[in-house]
Amino acid sequence: MLTYWQAVVLGVLQGLAEFLPISSSGHLQIGQALMGIKSAGPLLDILMHVGTLGAVLIVFWPDLLSMISHPLRDPRLRLLALASVPAVLAALLFDDQINALFTSGRYMWICFMATTALLFAGEALAGLRVKRADGEVGVKHALAMGVMQALAIPPGVSRSGSTIVGGLVSGLNREEAARFSFLMSAVAIVGSLVFSLKDLLGPDAIEFTHWTIPAAGMLAALVTGYVAIRWMLDLIRRKSLRPFGWYTLAVGVILLVDQLFFLKIFPE
Repeated sequence: MLTYWQAVVLGVLQGLAEFLPISSSGHLQIGQALMGIKSAGPLLDILMHVGTLGAVLIVFWPDLLSMISHPLRDPRLRLLALASVPAVLAALLFDDQINALFTSGRYMWICFMATTALLFAGEALAGLRVKRADGEVGVKHALAMGVMQALAIPPGVSRSGSTIVGGLVSGLNREEAARFSFLMSAVAIVGSLVFSLKDLLGPDAIEFTHWTIPAAGMLAALVTGYVAIRWMLDLIRRKSLRPFGWYTLAVGVILLVDQLFFLKIFPE
């Protein structure tokens, strides 16, 4: 049975890694494996996503209010819908393959190293641009970031990192790429919640001794998600994504060494 501290640890991992370019799905699988948790259950997963969605709503409520109140004047709502299409198509066309990716962490080291390659390549390509970066999201930016989001479905490949890189490479400035990436995450989280609701009545559902256990995970995800968004928005103005690339490389190397010699984290 899941304990309070385990729920809080998973909530912290979800909140931080959802918005930092280090892969929340990968860190959640690693965290569960290290704590000996075979499955945290759909209820905790849903509530943790509710927590991260709450963090986005708190930080970006003026933007969201503007989009909803003035859908014709503010193009971001349409651009968010456009950016979501590639991931939706990928989920519909490759549902079985995607589910298989989440059942085993044996090859997750490849995904973390792919995140490293994306972050370094994105910074390098963005640095080669001669003209000034765009300050507003357009169709080309939304499509580029949407395609990158679809490619970031496997655990270990960072969704936020991939979409921010897509924005940078397509010519968007650093801060606006991060802001639109986090707005995209709200749509992705809502979609994930819808798909997860059916699992509450499935065979993998877990009964908690008290409702406060998954609620603790939700609160941890909300607080750490809010901190991660604020920190990332400030950081990306001044720093590159390369430090996160070194971090995901280290995680990938650790997972690879474990697979080759120890089989302690993901034995199956």
